[in-house]
Amino acid sequence: MPSFRVLIAGGGIGGLCLAQGLRKSGIECTLFEAAGGIAPSGYRLHMNSAGGRALQECLPENLYELYLRTSRTTPRREVFVQLDHRGNELGARPHIGPPNDPVRPHTAVNRRTLRQIMAAGLEGVIHFGRTVTGFEQDGDRVRVHLADGSSATGDILVAADGINSVIRRRLLPKVPVVDTHILGMYATAPLTDDLAATLPEALFDGFAAASGPDGALIVYGVYQPRRPIAEAAAELAPGAQIDPVDPYIMVNLGIIPGSPFSREAPDLWKASAEERHEVMRQAVRGWDPALAEAVARIDASTLFPVAVRHLEPADPWTTSRVTLLGDAIHAMPPTFGAGANNALRDAAALTRALTEVVHGDVPLLKAVAEYEAEMRAEVFPILRASADPRAFDSDFLPDELTVPDRD
Repeated sequence: MPSFRVLIAGGGIGGLCLAQGLRKSGIECTLFEAAGGIAPSGYRLHMNSAGGRALQECLPENLYELYLRTSRTTPRREVFVQLDHRGNELGARPHIGPPNDPVRPHTAVNRRTLRQIMAAGLEGVIHFGRTVTGFEQDGDRVRVHLADGSSATGDILVAADGINSVIRRRLLPKVPVVDTHILGMYATAPLTDDLAATLPEALFDGFAAASGPDGALIVYGVYQPRRPIAEAAAELAPGAQIDPVDPYIMVNLGIIPGSPFSREAPDLWKASAEERHEVMRQAVRGWDPALAEAVARIDASTLFPVAVRHLEPADPWTTSRVTLLGDAIHAMPPTFGAGANNALRDAAALTRALTEVVHGDVPLLKAVAEYEAEMRAEVFPILRASADPRAFDSDFLPDELTVPDRD
């Protein structure tokens, strides 16, 4: 099938990985991304073996090696840690996913760095500033419509356009977006030597969540690359646009609805950067000094508000030449650190399926149906667990989740 062409809507984690995988398999693809470039969006991303293996499968060898070298240093243990506001450890939960690499385990990445790595070499494939607004199917072709009035045709369309996917809303209009009413903010603080020396050791593990008596929740996550990013990029991907990033600690605020703290918080969407920072400071009043100091050192320019939303698992749907991956079909809260990993997992699985189609081994609709059924079986249990109100409890670990070192 030499003329086979894949259309991808969305250049986030999943869409970029899919484009790399298809190119590696010799399959023509075109990716439309609404933003004008790789925009800053989020900070530290937890990586597990499912996501890491997908990157190894889809990326050229040099870019996969660059991902590993710019991942955070290996922690003493890779777990989710629950703390009280005094810094005392209340419990720890292993991360989900298949067994990790014993030599260079998958740890965490800077989101923008990973996206820049995955965009390398895709010149002519990615079309920035092009927003997909709809689609139509006509026999054995799919046409996407773009906001500038143009269109493009291909053999299959993949929605990788996130929780607000316009494609999903038309394809599966009954799948609701659920607002948890949990509000919060993401931010980072420079991880200087003096700050690092004061922080509880548990903050250098996977993720650490500390909760206060008034309902404020602070999540901490360290990012220390194994090798300086500029140095690694110059060696492995010279010419690629990959920005340097200094070590930092991500400091996220969660405001639980109905809690005493939630009644004191102002409108985060209208607040200034300094007002947002003050909300964070108020959240850690009376906390362990080191936990509070990390909040005090936040770079106010990195603060942005978030609303925690997720999708409900969709009932099985009729397979067509339009399919979905990542947040477009299973957006989930960050409680198990699995969202990006599942998007990467989808990209690798769909690449394998479409490679079989192009080689003439499997008809297109059969391959897509098998991809979709496998995705529902593997990812929807993680979506349900992540959306469970008990997900921030270190003792909550449903049996249906894959955990390599489950007791």
